[in-house]
Amino acid sequence: MGDHITLRDAPGAYSIRGGGAVLGESSEVIELQEGDYAPVLYVPRKDLAMALFDQSDHATHCPHKGDASYFTLQAKSGPIANAAWSYETPKAGLEAIAGHLAFYPDKVTVEKT
Repeated sequence: MGDHITLRDAPGAYSIRGGGAVLGESSEVIELQEGDYAPVLYVPRKDLAMALFDQSDHATHCPHKGDASYFTLQAKSGPIANAAWSYETPKAGLEAIAGHLAFYPDKVTVEKT
């Protein structure tokens, strides 16, 4: 893990909403801080309605975190492409975010309850 990435348990409980639906609730959210970027919240899949997410063909690579796969949210109003991403096998030191999804804030809302 690079010196510019830190993980911490995000305190409290969070509600995850998108496409007009509650997608989940969790009190086991992990906050990832990378350099000067805004913190990103990673939500455990076990706390999400994963039946609403389909893995897409989109993928990216981060030299610090590894390979990211993306998920499309199947909302009532239609698909929201690549609304979430996940590091299935993140780099050493970041294993805690495996099995979690992070979301684009303009597509899905993750807020403290």
